[in-house]
Amino acid sequence: MRYKRALVAAGVALAAAVAALVVVRPFDPPAPDPGDAALVALGRDVYAAHCASCHGTALEGQPNWRERKPDGMLPAPPHDPSGHTWHHADAQLLAMVRDGLAPFAPPGYRGEMPAFADVLSAREIAAVVAFIKSTWPADVRERQARISAQQR
Repeated sequence: MRYKRALVAAGVALAAAVAALVVVRPFDPPAPDPGDAALVALGRDVYAAHCASCHGTALEGQPNWRERKPDGMLPAPPHDPSGHTWHHADAQLLAMVRDGLAPFAPPGYRGEMPAFADVLSAREIAAVVAFIKSTWPADVRERQARISAQQR
C-alpha cells in the first residue's frame, strides 16, 4: 500500500512539474476584418515578413502548387482568389496560421507550413488573415463570409 501511495505521489509530482513547464498562450484573436484599415496594414507588414517568402509577394503561391516536389512536399498555395484559402472559415484560417497544417491535413499530407504560435501574437495572426481577405474581390469575400458564418 505504501508503495502505491509513493508511486501515485511521484506521478502527481511529475505531472505538476511537466504542467509547470508547458506555457499555454491564450489565443483570442480579434476578428480578421478586411475592412479594419489598421489591422490590414499590420497584416501587410506581418505577411511581408513571415509569409511572402513562400506564398509570394502578390499572394500568388509557388509554381505548380498542386503538384508534389521531388522531396514529396507540396508547394505553398496562393492566397489570392485562384487558391483555396477562401474556402476555409476564419476560425480555421486563424488556427492554421497558429498551429500549422498538420492538425487539419489529411493523412499522408506533406507540406512545409510551420506553426506561428510562438512567433506571432493573436492580433498579428488575425491581421495576416485580414490582409489576405482584403485583397479578394467582393464576391469571394462574401462567399468566404458565408462559410465562416456556417462554422460558428
